[in-house]
Amino acid sequence: MLDAGRRAARLVALDGNGLGTADVAALAERTARTAAPDPKALAHAEESWDTARRLAATGRVYGRSTGVGANRTEDVGTADAEHGLRLLRSHAGAIGDPLPAREVRAMLVVRANQLLAGGAGLHPAVITALLSALDGGAHPVVNEFGAVGTGDLAALAQTGLALAGEHPWACEPGGRAPAAIPLDSNDALALISSNALTLGQSALALDELRRLLAASLPVAALSLLAVGGSYEPFAEPVMRARPHPGSAAAAARLRTLSGVPDRPSPPLGRIQDPYGFRCIPQIHGPALDAADTLEQVLAVDLNAAAENPLISVEDQAAYHHGNFYAAHAALALDTFRLAVLQTARLSTARLAALSEPDFTRLRPFLGDAAPASSGVMILEYAAGAALGEMRAVSHPASLGHAVLSRGVEEQASFASLGARQTLRACTHYRHVLACELVAAVRALRMRSLEPEPGLPVAAAYALATEVLDPRMEDRPLTDDVAVAAGLLDRLADL
Repeated sequence: MLDAGRRAARLVALDGNGLGTADVAALAERTARTAAPDPKALAHAEESWDTARRLAATGRVYGRSTGVGANRTEDVGTADAEHGLRLLRSHAGAIGDPLPAREVRAMLVVRANQLLAGGAGLHPAVITALLSALDGGAHPVVNEFGAVGTGDLAALAQTGLALAGEHPWACEPGGRAPAAIPLDSNDALALISSNALTLGQSALALDELRRLLAASLPVAALSLLAVGGSYEPFAEPVMRARPHPGSAAAAARLRTLSGVPDRPSPPLGRIQDPYGFRCIPQIHGPALDAADTLEQVLAVDLNAAAENPLISVEDQAAYHHGNFYAAHAALALDTFRLAVLQTARLSTARLAALSEPDFTRLRPFLGDAAPASSGVMILEYAAGAALGEMRAVSHPASLGHAVLSRGVEEQASFASLGARQTLRACTHYRHVLACELVAAVRALRMRSLEPEPGLPVAAAYALATEVLDPRMEDRPLTDDVAVAAGLLDRLADL
């Protein structure tokens, strides 16, 4: 049995229309569970299944009464009940390590919801089986590699074989796999013609990176306070003069965090700060805008009947098309990663400033009184290494190219790679921000400088000082950074 906390989690009703990225993340992380599927959507899916069977029995329907890919010209007899299973078995060849449970669960959520959109022509028992697996704490074993952004064929074929009882399930403690169900020739392609894994991974990455972007502003506000930086760059008139939505939102949040008015007074001393402080809105803003763009793309695709062919109940027709091609997601993911990378670079710039006596009025590298103390010197190297990894995974996946299936499929979006890269960027970004947070808190402690009580930035400082080691002597900072990394999710809620 699942524990009481999970049974009490909020319910998310799938209806093929209203699934959002936060819902996907919550269901994948088991902080929510699925309600019974919408009855109207389930009835529509059943009507689509009936329509698909009639069409396949009386005409040529790709993947049902024909082969797939370059085999599309080969007919399959209606009496060939094994065609569907052969298709699943041949396509279930994903390779690489098994994916984490949360990523596979995200895929199951997306696929069940897409099927409720009613364009697949797949037996409704598959939908209820997917929901049973989600509720029962089970997921099929799915390997990492097997898609190029034109459908997660291998991952979903492994899922289909698991549903049919031919592929293993992984269960959490107390979990249970759904009972095996029969799949016929009308169910195979209808199940695997989807980018559900890519979309699920994208939703998880977007959810985490949004939180890290939110956390990065309290961290930046602490750094700004530690160096006595200017709030002029965040003034409302500055933002109104060049009104990009993300930049304006970032500046407004920095003003709120630090308790400064819309028209801050100029500081004493420096005329203007380095880019790491002065250009936060202009660099953080594009990441917020890119996150919104990716959210909009995913909102469409999570609820899309994008299977090929599209079974139209209204027209009693099967439309063959290319809606499975994931260019929108691929390009939005690439843009988002590149935008977040810029904010990570800015974090390392602030970290460097925190090591500079001209800004902090402290010893170099925030060292203590011991001769030639190195302080946080190594954090610049560590953050730089994490930034290098983040830069590597930010390379645009959409630059890839592939010609497959005897030339019939002569292009690929590589959205699947983009989703994996975006997930990997989360870890690297978290490490970069954690290094800055450790240094900012250390600088404030050394200056005996605390934010004004009652401000959000004061709450951030209190949370950090509660858990970060106050010792200033030279020592390994590995544990400090790990603690700071774990704190970022709490800072995101300020």
